[in-house]
Amino acid sequence: MQYLIAAVIGAAAGFAAAWLTLGSGSDAPPPAALEILSTAEQDALNLPFAEGVRVGDVLYLSGQIGARPGALELVPGGVQAETRQALQNIAAVLERHGSDLQHVVKCSVFLKDMADWPAMNEVYVEVFAGHRPARSAFGASGLALDGQVEIECLALVK
Repeated sequence: MQYLIAAVIGAAAGFAAAWLTLGSGSDAPPPAALEILSTAEQDALNLPFAEGVRVGDVLYLSGQIGARPGALELVPGGVQAETRQALQNIAAVLERHGSDLQHVVKCSVFLKDMADWPAMNEVYVEVFAGHRPARSAFGASGLALDGQVEIECLALVK
Protein backbone atom coordinates (compact mmCIF):
# COMPACT_ATOMS: atom_id res chain seq x y z
CA MET A 1 0.00 0.00 0.00
CA GLN A 2 2.80 2.45 0.86
CA TYR A 3 4.30 1.93 -2.60
CA LEU A 4 0.95 2.71 -4.22
CA ILE A 5 0.57 5.88 -2.16
CA ALA A 6 4.14 6.97 -2.98
CA ALA A 7 3.57 6.23 -6.67
CA VAL A 8 0.35 8.25 -6.72
CA ILE A 9 1.99 11.17 -4.92
CA GLY A 10 4.99 11.01 -7.26
CA ALA A 11 2.80 10.86 -10.34
CA ALA A 12 0.68 13.78 -9.15
CA ALA A 13 3.78 15.87 -8.38
CA GLY A 14 5.27 15.03 -11.78
CA PHE A 15 2.03 15.92 -13.57
CA ALA A 16 1.77 19.22 -11.69
CA ALA A 17 5.39 20.10 -12.43
CA ALA A 18 4.99 19.23 -16.11
CA TRP A 19 1.72 21.20 -16.30
CA LEU A 20 3.40 24.24 -14.76
CA THR A 21 6.47 23.85 -16.97
CA LEU A 22 4.66 23.15 -20.23
CA GLY A 23 1.68 25.42 -19.70
CA SER A 24 -2.01 24.66 -19.68
CA GLY A 25 -3.73 27.28 -21.80
CA SER A 26 -4.08 27.79 -25.51
CA ASP A 27 -1.95 30.95 -25.26
CA ALA A 28 0.94 28.94 -23.85
CA PRO A 29 4.09 28.67 -25.92
CA PRO A 30 4.84 25.31 -27.53
CA PRO A 31 5.96 22.65 -25.06
CA ALA A 32 9.63 22.64 -24.19
CA ALA A 33 11.66 19.80 -25.61
CA LEU A 34 12.37 16.86 -23.37
CA GLU A 35 16.11 16.18 -23.15
CA ILE A 36 17.41 12.91 -21.69
CA LEU A 37 20.48 13.56 -19.52
CA SER A 38 23.21 10.98 -19.38
CA THR A 39 26.96 10.48 -19.54
CA ALA A 40 29.24 7.77 -20.88
CA GLU A 41 29.97 6.80 -17.26
CA GLN A 42 26.24 6.40 -16.54
CA ASP A 43 25.67 4.52 -19.78
CA ALA A 44 28.53 2.11 -18.98
CA LEU A 45 26.64 0.97 -15.86
CA ASN A 46 23.84 -0.27 -18.16
CA LEU A 47 21.10 1.01 -15.87
CA PRO A 48 17.50 1.16 -17.14
CA PHE A 49 17.16 4.92 -16.56
CA ALA A 50 18.88 8.21 -17.36
CA GLU A 51 20.52 10.29 -14.65
CA GLY A 52 17.85 12.88 -15.31
CA VAL A 53 15.59 14.67 -17.75
CA ARG A 54 15.49 18.35 -18.65
CA VAL A 55 12.28 20.07 -19.69
CA GLY A 56 12.80 23.77 -20.28
CA ASP A 57 14.73 25.14 -17.33
CA VAL A 58 13.79 22.32 -14.95
CA LEU A 59 15.98 19.30 -14.20
CA TYR A 60 14.25 16.14 -12.95
CA LEU A 61 16.98 13.97 -11.46
CA SER A 62 16.74 10.23 -10.95
CA GLY A 63 17.26 9.03 -7.41
CA GLN A 64 20.83 8.83 -6.20
CA ILE A 65 22.08 6.33 -3.66
CA GLY A 66 25.37 6.42 -1.79
CA ALA A 67 27.26 4.64 -4.55
CA ARG A 68 30.71 5.66 -5.68
CA PRO A 69 30.62 7.50 -9.04
CA GLY A 70 30.86 5.09 -11.95
CA ALA A 71 30.38 2.01 -9.75
CA LEU A 72 27.57 -0.06 -8.35
CA GLU A 73 29.17 -0.14 -4.91
CA LEU A 74 27.97 1.70 -1.81
CA VAL A 75 30.38 3.74 0.26
CA PRO A 76 31.05 2.19 3.68
CA GLY A 77 29.92 3.90 6.85
CA GLY A 78 26.14 3.62 7.01
CA VAL A 79 23.37 6.13 6.46
CA GLN A 80 25.41 9.30 7.03
CA ALA A 81 28.17 8.27 4.63
CA GLU A 82 25.58 7.16 2.06
CA THR A 83 23.63 10.41 2.45
CA ARG A 84 26.77 12.47 1.93
CA GLN A 85 27.72 10.44 -1.17
CA ALA A 86 24.18 10.60 -2.60
CA LEU A 87 24.19 14.39 -2.21
CA GLN A 88 27.67 14.61 -3.77
CA ASN A 89 26.35 12.54 -6.67
CA ILE A 90 23.39 14.89 -7.02
CA ALA A 91 25.69 17.94 -6.94
CA ALA A 92 27.83 16.41 -9.71
CA VAL A 93 24.79 15.70 -11.92
CA LEU A 94 23.49 19.23 -11.36
CA GLU A 95 26.87 20.78 -12.23
CA ARG A 96 27.10 18.72 -15.43
CA HIS A 97 23.75 20.06 -16.55
CA GLY A 98 23.96 23.73 -15.61
CA SER A 99 22.71 23.87 -12.03
CA ASP A 100 23.83 23.43 -8.43
CA LEU A 101 22.49 22.59 -4.98
CA GLN A 102 21.38 26.19 -4.42
CA HIS A 103 18.91 25.79 -7.30
CA VAL A 104 17.27 22.63 -5.95
CA VAL A 105 13.53 23.17 -5.58
CA LYS A 106 12.38 19.83 -4.12
CA CYS A 107 13.93 16.64 -2.77
CA SER A 108 12.38 13.28 -2.00
CA VAL A 109 14.27 11.14 0.49
CA PHE A 110 13.70 7.40 0.76
CA LEU A 111 15.02 5.65 3.87
CA LYS A 112 15.34 1.94 4.44
CA ASP A 113 14.63 2.62 8.12
CA MET A 114 12.82 5.77 9.27
CA ALA A 115 14.75 5.51 12.55
CA ASP A 116 17.73 6.79 10.47
CA TRP A 117 15.91 10.07 9.75
CA PRO A 118 17.86 12.10 12.39
CA ALA A 119 21.24 10.80 11.20
CA MET A 120 20.38 11.43 7.54
CA ASN A 121 19.02 14.86 8.40
CA GLU A 122 22.29 15.92 10.10
CA VAL A 123 24.16 15.48 6.81
CA TYR A 124 21.31 16.85 4.68
CA VAL A 125 21.12 20.08 6.70
CA GLU A 126 24.91 20.47 6.55
CA VAL A 127 25.00 20.05 2.76
CA PHE A 128 22.02 22.35 2.18
CA ALA A 129 23.26 24.96 4.68
CA GLY A 130 21.40 28.21 4.12
CA HIS A 131 19.10 26.73 1.48
CA ARG A 132 16.08 24.64 2.39
CA PRO A 133 14.35 23.11 -0.63
CA ALA A 134 10.93 21.55 -0.17
CA ARG A 135 11.30 17.94 0.93
CA SER A 136 9.41 14.72 1.53
CA ALA A 137 10.74 11.65 3.32
CA PHE A 138 9.42 8.11 2.95
CA GLY A 139 10.22 4.79 4.57
CA ALA A 140 10.98 2.02 2.10
CA SER A 141 11.22 -1.73 2.63
CA GLY A 142 14.25 -1.94 0.34
CA LEU A 143 16.49 0.23 -1.81
CA ALA A 144 18.92 -0.46 -4.66
CA LEU A 145 22.13 -2.25 -3.63
CA ASP A 146 20.57 -2.69 -0.17
CA GLY A 147 21.31 0.97 0.49
CA GLN A 148 20.14 2.93 3.49
CA VAL A 149 19.05 6.08 1.62
CA GLU A 150 18.06 7.31 -1.85
CA ILE A 151 17.49 10.96 -2.75
CA GLU A 152 15.94 12.45 -5.86
CA CYS A 153 15.41 16.11 -6.65
CA LEU A 154 14.07 18.74 -9.01
CA ALA A 155 16.21 21.79 -9.73
CA LEU A 156 16.20 24.90 -11.88
CA VAL A 157 18.94 25.50 -14.42
CA LYS A 158 21.07 28.53 -13.49
